[in-house]
Amino acid sequence: MSSPQLSIPPSGRTLWRILAGVSVALAAIGAVLPVVPTTPFLLVAAWAAKRGAPEMYERLHQHAIWGPTLCDWRDQRAISTRAKALAVITMSTSWSFLWFLDSAAPILVVMGVIFVSVGAFVLSCPAPRRSS
Repeated sequence: MSSPQLSIPPSGRTLWRILAGVSVALAAIGAVLPVVPTTPFLLVAAWAAKRGAPEMYERLHQHAIWGPTLCDWRDQRAISTRAKALAVITMSTSWSFLWFLDSAAPILVVMGVIFVSVGAFVLSCPAPRRSS
């Protein structure tokens, strides 16, 4: 599914390209380091690439590993059950580490509220419908 070309001046496209490239780099780091999220950076990369680097946008959506997740979000605003489980497990583990490291109570509360809010959003999204 191709997206319409947006009319953005060359200087603006350069900024979108930089944001997309940095987001892809951060997503790649997140694929290796468990404390850095991958999918949010990929979503930002796709969003920015759509505005400044259409060829990168298409490559991201055709990627063998990350493409299906991006297409599910773009086409259906859906998150797979596996991705939901990984998100909740990762956030729970991260909060547990903060607690184990004896972080200050305000940090535990703020991070708890953020994680519960993000978790509620993720869990409220539908699972992707697969066409046969």
